[in-house]
Amino acid sequence: MSMHPARQAYVEEENGADHAMEGIDYASVPLDRNHAMPGGGGNEMASDLLAEFERKKRAAKLIVPTADRDVRLRLRSLKEPITLFGEGPADRRDRLRALLADAAEAGGEDAEDVVMEDAEAPGDEQEEFYTQGAQSLLDARRDMAKYSLPRAKQRIAYQRHEATIPLKAHVEHRNKIKDRLKGFELYGSQTADRPVSIVRVSPNGQYVAYGTWGGKVALLEIPSLEHKKAYRGGHTERTTGIDWVPGATLSGSTVSSGSVNLASGGAGGKVQLWSLDDDKPLRTLEGHTERVCRLAFHPSGRYLASASDDTTWRLWNVETGQELLTQEGHSKEVYTVSFNQDGSLVASAGLDSIGRVWDVRTGRVIYMLESHIKPIYGLDWSVDGHRLLSGSGDGFMKCWDVRAMRETNSIAANTGGVTDLRWYQGTDGPASGLPLQHNAEGELIPKKASTFVVSSGFDKNIQIFSADDWAHCKTLQGHSGPVFSTDVTSDAAWIVSGGKDRTVKLWSRDDNEGI
Repeated sequence: MSMHPARQAYVEEENGADHAMEGIDYASVPLDRNHAMPGGGGNEMASDLLAEFERKKRAAKLIVPTADRDVRLRLRSLKEPITLFGEGPADRRDRLRALLADAAEAGGEDAEDVVMEDAEAPGDEQEEFYTQGAQSLLDARRDMAKYSLPRAKQRIAYQRHEATIPLKAHVEHRNKIKDRLKGFELYGSQTADRPVSIVRVSPNGQYVAYGTWGGKVALLEIPSLEHKKAYRGGHTERTTGIDWVPGATLSGSTVSSGSVNLASGGAGGKVQLWSLDDDKPLRTLEGHTERVCRLAFHPSGRYLASASDDTTWRLWNVETGQELLTQEGHSKEVYTVSFNQDGSLVASAGLDSIGRVWDVRTGRVIYMLESHIKPIYGLDWSVDGHRLLSGSGDGFMKCWDVRAMRETNSIAANTGGVTDLRWYQGTDGPASGLPLQHNAEGELIPKKASTFVVSSGFDKNIQIFSADDWAHCKTLQGHSGPVFSTDVTSDAAWIVSGGKDRTVKLWSRDDNEGI
């Protein structure tokens, strides 16, 4: 009876007095790879499968650019099409990797123009790399550091004072707010010409700026929802990002109606800066090569961050219009960005399902959000400066404590996916400059800021959650299609939403009062 070569043992008789038997070395056992492997797709030779595994292993070690523009340049240098019909940045990068792997295999180990990564030794950490920035970026980082440090000191002093409030007072305060949040109902609705992709309420709570799939940017008055202004020359297609300058529309603010009050981003890669007086852009910021998704002003109002489908987020000087920073790091489209109230940290996230928290004073990544399984569409910070909320297409909101470097809560928010979320900022937080209030007995009253969160989703609903215990308070139903965006006024009297049903809707309590 014949025996398979891989299992056959050859034994030699040792020349010696005891004639002991000794097996051969394991590495010398002959292996037979010239046999068929049964499978559902037909019989393949084991040698072919092993060769394919080795090819994929080599391809995985290839160094491939992450920036889409670098991928395009490399494809052009290889005399290959820089893009194919229906091909996205991730697909384009995979195609480049396959081409480089084929070139390496065809040219052997000494093939030119193909760089292979060395396997990291166990325990080795991936080394960070930096590119030298301009003097203007250094000046901006110093400016943001000088701005954020006093605010952080003020916030810590506020929180130490707040920590003296008994837990019982906090619980009673939160229960009262929950009861008032349960009273929100649909108040009014305004129709748009195209699906509404973004809504953002002005700092004074009197206007809502919205953008549509047609590229329109317009203002509505609250609570009448009458048209205040329609801007011209904005975006040729989808307006997906809008943000207000901190302090804009507020009485006593240094932001005048004729200066930059809000910014918008959309298809074509342009960011437009708008005033309240003129219906044409005051300035156009150009640099992104793909659609601009979400925008976020730095708390100082001097800088603007923009997230884009070109896999980068960028930092701009609002006064000069200069692009200060092009930040890479995401493997796919970046969809959202958000600054904390200190102005020291900015979070970014997108279609790679991973969020990153950056220290804008140094440019370093200090924390990564790594538990979502689908794209992240929403980010917002608590007024405490260290808790961050993320909303994803997996239907969950997650709360992250950047100080403790961990995920603290995972909340099932909107079935089908979270499209936007807003953490109520209020007017009595640490950054407001207002001290904690006292009741009639002289006891401290907990703040209202960051006591609840609103989220929108593909399930056609807006959800309201109490923060900290994350109890569900109310589901706002009224849209006939997915809700793409939501926001809440600073006094918590009004919640605004916009969706695919081409409407902007306003929600409030019967008494039109806040919490």
